[in-house]
Amino acid sequence: MIPAAFDYARPQTLDEAVRTLADGGEDAKVLAGGQSLIPILRLRLAFPELLVDVGRIAELRGVREEADALVIGAMTTHHDVIHDPLVRSHAGLLAAATETVADPSVRHRGTLGGSLSHADPAGDLPAVLLALDGEMVAMGPQGRRTIPAREFFTDYLQTALRPDELLVEVRVPKSDNWGYHYEKFNQVAQAWAIVGVAAMVRRDDGHLVESRVALTNMGATPLRASATEESLAGADADPAAVARAAESAADGTRPASDLSASPEYREHLARVLTRRAVLAAAGME
Repeated sequence: MIPAAFDYARPQTLDEAVRTLADGGEDAKVLAGGQSLIPILRLRLAFPELLVDVGRIAELRGVREEADALVIGAMTTHHDVIHDPLVRSHAGLLAAATETVADPSVRHRGTLGGSLSHADPAGDLPAVLLALDGEMVAMGPQGRRTIPAREFFTDYLQTALRPDELLVEVRVPKSDNWGYHYEKFNQVAQAWAIVGVAAMVRRDDGHLVESRVALTNMGATPLRASATEESLAGADADPAAVARAAESAADGTRPASDLSASPEYREHLARVLTRRAVLAAAGME
């Protein structure tokens, strides 16, 4: 299909982008890598009157260190996230999960900020940011504000971003002492997660000191498997203990029913994939 007509702006600076977006009102949309927005436009599921293309704003790209965190520009492509030495050294879960996104052509064009702002529950990276306790930095006419990942994703394809705000940075605490793994079950042709699990584990003296488990596509937003995390806290680094904790991975979730899977099948996958992901993150697989 052919998209509906729209106006197009390509600001050269961040300040110009914020002004253009604010002037466009609720009928303006931000165009980042376009890998999520363009298909929606072609299907006429969205009818923006203005597209604000932020692809030429250099300050929205790149990775830098800031004390105990990494700061990643929202327009940093998936390819650059995967290959950045700082990300690979200090946020390995993000690099590993990003490698599973779509295919090479999409990873060269798609961006971290675009994926997070799209907030598709089947997308891999929202759950990863939730597991990492990441933060999103938004900028609007009133200045910048920081939104924790647990508050950023509000509903299906919806975030806490205001209509006049632009996601400019993603802040990720360094996780040097954590084991990590991202496990997902997907249809190979599209790579969208039917269910995915992002797991992080800190071990000490034969015990799992702290664990974080975040679920992809088990509800309208990414979710933390809180019951599993509580069961793992202080547990022996033992496969049987992990298996018992994984049985509660789907507690409190509301998975959708679609052509790919029923809610019951997704709950089963959440338990199986959580066990696999935690064992791998803890170095027991």
